[in-house]
Amino acid sequence: MIFVMDVGNTNIKCGMFQGDDLVHSFRITTDIDATSDQFGIQMIDFFNYLDQVPEDIEGILISSVIPSINYTLDHMVREYFKKKPMFVGPGIKTGINIKYDNPKELGTDRILTAVGAFELYGGPVITIDFGTATSFGAISEKGDFLGGAICPGLKITSEALTNYTANLPRIELKRPRKVIGRTTVTSMQSGIIHGYVGQVQYIIERMKEEMGEAKVVATGGFAELIAQETNCIDEISPTLTLIGLNKIYRKNS
Repeated sequence: MIFVMDVGNTNIKCGMFQGDDLVHSFRITTDIDATSDQFGIQMIDFFNYLDQVPEDIEGILISSVIPSINYTLDHMVREYFKKKPMFVGPGIKTGINIKYDNPKELGTDRILTAVGAFELYGGPVITIDFGTATSFGAISEKGDFLGGAICPGLKITSEALTNYTANLPRIELKRPRKVIGRTTVTSMQSGIIHGYVGQVQYIIERMKEEMGEAKVVATGGFAELIAQETNCIDEISPTLTLIGLNKIYRKNS
């Protein structure tokens, strides 16, 4: 069994694969101040809950957008899993050709999303990862990563509206029944949600003008919420980055 970890700014997504089958998945909070023992105990607790044992893990691959946490996770894996983990980075085969002017600038999370989407749906495909930031990726028919766009995520947008205004409250991010809000809260929800939908639709439209028609695949915590408001998203795949990690591990094992 293979164990993979996708370390994001907010959560660490974890998955256990038997071949190409995702057997279990779970998330823990990304805490840059946590020790290797704290991470290790959380992992073992989840393994116990899922009736799995670390000894069944044959290999581990980690993707991280937070370099400062990598040493801690490396130490945790060696201590609690008795394995030397691989990290997605220079020298790792991904199976996609990155067309960035400087490929080293491309975040590993965007690489995973591209690999996972191309593995599941082929190309051309456009990916949207609704995470802390919302990132768009364009993958060609041949599997080339052409580039994309990055914008603030829904949560960041909502927090900015609250933090930089004196009287606006914190709100729950959910779709209001009408666009025309009749309270401050519903007005904020309308502006944030519907404004974000408009942004997504416009970016997808412009990307298709540049690369041609493509399937649109979304992942991340707010994918379902946004997909309810637009028909520009064809598929939702919550485990896209984990599938990408498993594919990359297979290419490098």
